[in-house]
Amino acid sequence: MHKPVRLMPTAMVVALSAGLLTAVAPTAHAAAGAALPFTSVEAESATTTGSKIGPDYTQGTLASEASGRQAVRIGYGQRVEFTVPGAANAVNLAYSVPDGQSGSLDVYVNGQKLAKTLAVTSKYSYIDTSWIPGAKTHHFYDNARLLLGQNLQAGDKVAFQATGVQVTVDVADFEQVAAAGSKPAGAVSVTDKGADPSGQGDSTQAFRDAIAAAQGGVVWIPPGDYRLTSSLSGVQSVTLQGAGSWYSVVHTSRFIDQSSSSGGVRIKDFAVIGEVTERVDSNPDNFVNGSLGPNSSVSGMWLQHLKVGLWLLGNNDNLVVENNRFLDMTADGLNLNGNARGVRVRNNFLRNQGDDALAMWSLYAPDTNSSFENNTITQPNLANGIAIYGGTDIAVRNNLISDTNALGSGVAISNQKFLDPFFPLSGTITVDGNTLVRTGAMNPNWKHPMGALRVDSYDSAINANVSITNTTITDSPYSAFEFVSGGGQGYPVRNVTVDGATVRNTGTVVVQAEAQGAAAFRNVTAASVGAAGIYNCPYPANSGAFALTDGGGNSGWSSTWSDCSTWPQPGQGNPDPDPARNLAKGRPATATGSQDVYTPGKAVDGDANSYWESTNNAFPQSWTVDLGTSYAVRRLVLKLPPSAAWGARTQTVTVLGSTDGSTYSTVVGATGYRFDPATGNTASVSLPSGTNLRYLRLSVSANTGWPAGQFSEVEAYPTS
Repeated sequence: MHKPVRLMPTAMVVALSAGLLTAVAPTAHAAAGAALPFTSVEAESATTTGSKIGPDYTQGTLASEASGRQAVRIGYGQRVEFTVPGAANAVNLAYSVPDGQSGSLDVYVNGQKLAKTLAVTSKYSYIDTSWIPGAKTHHFYDNARLLLGQNLQAGDKVAFQATGVQVTVDVADFEQVAAAGSKPAGAVSVTDKGADPSGQGDSTQAFRDAIAAAQGGVVWIPPGDYRLTSSLSGVQSVTLQGAGSWYSVVHTSRFIDQSSSSGGVRIKDFAVIGEVTERVDSNPDNFVNGSLGPNSSVSGMWLQHLKVGLWLLGNNDNLVVENNRFLDMTADGLNLNGNARGVRVRNNFLRNQGDDALAMWSLYAPDTNSSFENNTITQPNLANGIAIYGGTDIAVRNNLISDTNALGSGVAISNQKFLDPFFPLSGTITVDGNTLVRTGAMNPNWKHPMGALRVDSYDSAINANVSITNTTITDSPYSAFEFVSGGGQGYPVRNVTVDGATVRNTGTVVVQAEAQGAAAFRNVTAASVGAAGIYNCPYPANSGAFALTDGGGNSGWSSTWSDCSTWPQPGQGNPDPDPARNLAKGRPATATGSQDVYTPGKAVDGDANSYWESTNNAFPQSWTVDLGTSYAVRRLVLKLPPSAAWGARTQTVTVLGSTDGSTYSTVVGATGYRFDPATGNTASVSLPSGTNLRYLRLSVSANTGWPAGQFSEVEAYPTS
């Protein structure tokens, strides 16, 4: 979607670095991803006379947009030779050529050159969206397919050789395509109404006439290429059926455009391939724009070179979208744009989408009781694999998502509204059984990373129950789970449970907490963590704390990043704290009470002129700061505003410490500390050697200058 800020018996295989890795879900849980009719083989695992590029995660590079973040570049006479993994008679190739160029690849099967060549072009690539902050030229890759004209077996060789243009080869999908289907009895054929299967003539009116004639029945689209010059409307109570997506091909950038329908529409088994070469958000350059009506379905479709596959508005109750391929969209693959009820989007394959691959956006009305299930999504190059923007009782289950790029997580659960009226998340949001591979990215607007799975209180607090279960996160370049208020307002993220997760080889941290709120974690195991287990630094600094509850069964991620003034870098490790650094600055602070605007965060904001003041006339009062992890703290500096208007006073303070935030012990007993503006209005407190604490608490029982506890800054240092 436009962001103003910012199939199938064979198992899907996903390459991590070289060779093939079959994606599996956690033990005793359904496998993630779609059941696909093809097997993908990465170019970097093939034999080549060219040169490998990547891995790379830098926005705007060819390798960063490639599957597995690697590909193979071939020039004139160079080739990539794939070993066929199973029975196949067709291949689809993901590739890139330099901007402004086109050409072809020679194709060889077991050393014999085919008469057919595979056309390659940059026509549909290199998309610019300057109105989207943080976007660079993107969408470098494209897909081209070819029926080989012969049946191959496992172990056979298929090679692609460059002829006159440099080609970067990413991945090849090998498929055994079934024979073309037959016309159903009683169906109305578009050719009987004058459609031209050669693609030369305009078949628009023939399609309209066939739909009108077949109300309640089937419109048959025989094998051939059909050109439509304008969109269809008034589509209802009809089945549009082709002979298979490799045989029946409709060439149009706008297939159905209608605001309403009585429903009962079935669209199945053909291809719609457009001519969209740039993204214009005001244009309805979509396979479906609007409504198919209730109880409709879309299945077995090949959708390519459009702006959006399905941009759904109005009544689409109980719609089923399944077993389709979405390739090379300049924006979303599918967007449920409000008012979706009971929609199921399942077992689809999506590659190279220019925005969110799958999205629900609760604009004008909430999306309700709808789900994205068992989809395989790879290489969305400007947003998320799956994004849920508001809605009620939504499910994201058993999806396999890989290689997100700039501005994108694998899964985003968000209250980012974009426009009004917006309906925030409510009820229960179920995120279960998903596998995320190399997902998450550096956000060029925030200047810090987005996690593989992001929960984002962007425009309002998250109060829905968010249940994240049975998750596998592998090779995230940055963090695994992120909790953030992306609009910078510090709205809380609440009611989150993460239960059952395996995190392997995450670049920085397992949990990236940047918003106030709370989440409970159970049975989350991590290995090969790049920097530290937890980054817990809510923004803005004084917005409140993020509480992580250990529900048991967690391992491999107990450490906390030590310095909120810096971002952990992939593989950096957790640095020792600077001995001159104030460990309390910018950390979450709380208190037993506050007077008016003099809130606890004022004592750690780095400004000696702002201050915390407790509830008046109610001693004792306490103030607490969470340092993020346990430190050997040796010295405190307590401050009041330096102005002479603050008369000298003595405050009686007890220093307490805790490692878990629940059990506190006395570090320094009740002592009177003198504050005098003539000497800077500061007091130093030495702590005993051996003091280790994460939570620092100051309990104030008396103040000779005012009937309340008062601190403008509390500073904590690891040196005496």
